[in-house]
Amino acid sequence: MTGRTRLAHWFARVAAVLAVAALVGVTLMILSPAIAHAAPVPPVEPTPPVPPAEAPAEGVTVEINGVNGTPSASILTLLGITLLSVAPALLLMMSSFTKIFVVLAMARNALSLPSIPPNQVLAGLALFLSLFIMWPVLTDVNQVAVQPYVEGAITFQQAFDLAQTPLREWMLTYTREEDLALMTRASSQPNPEDAASAPMYTVIPAFMISELRAAFIIGFVIFVPFLIIDLVVASALMAMGMMMLPPVMISLPFKILLFILVDGWGLIIRSLLESYAGGGG
Repeated sequence: MTGRTRLAHWFARVAAVLAVAALVGVTLMILSPAIAHAAPVPPVEPTPPVPPAEAPAEGVTVEINGVNGTPSASILTLLGITLLSVAPALLLMMSSFTKIFVVLAMARNALSLPSIPPNQVLAGLALFLSLFIMWPVLTDVNQVAVQPYVEGAITFQQAFDLAQTPLREWMLTYTREEDLALMTRASSQPNPEDAASAPMYTVIPAFMISELRAAFIIGFVIFVPFLIIDLVVASALMAMGMMMLPPVMISLPFKILLFILVDGWGLIIRSLLESYAGGGG
């Protein structure tokens, strides 16, 4: 029985192999005519390359305005952040801040109070006085440059050029001709026809030099009465033989008393505002 079973299994395997071979042969016979008579596909000719478009004569430009001509919100945000980053430099170079801060610091030193009021207080006072003085200029810049640019009436370059005019006129009002001529000669530039046609890179340093000169003149006037008090106190101490006693310790109360009696802060602020034709109006 075992031999018969093995023989039956062998015949079954041979029959399965023959069946698979027959199936493969029939499949090849069916597909061979289609393969033999299939037409070859002709090769596709390559498309000639398209020449690149010529660049405009004026070069690459970046459009920063929106669809309706007004600047987009992202551009305005970028310009605002850029303006904030350069605001300290603009405040020091193109406003009355430097002159006011120098005068206030010299008045503090004349009182022999090197740290009272602190620098933060003097800087804050100088900042708000500068805003008060330059408010008309800032209003003009907003009207002639900022608002037309935001509304899409002018381009950024036009707004930049228009914003310079009020600042230039204001700075030239308080700039000496000698300082402007000094910066013009230092830059090896020809003499301008008038002060209004001078470039900004010569107007700004000339304005700063004039402001520092005016600040030191006011500071000298402030120092004189307090210097007299120091001399009187020092002479009195030497006459009494009290040479070891610091004169500043004795003269400081008299300086503060004099400063209060004459309303020193009011006089200084009034003098600064009058040097800018009152400011704020």
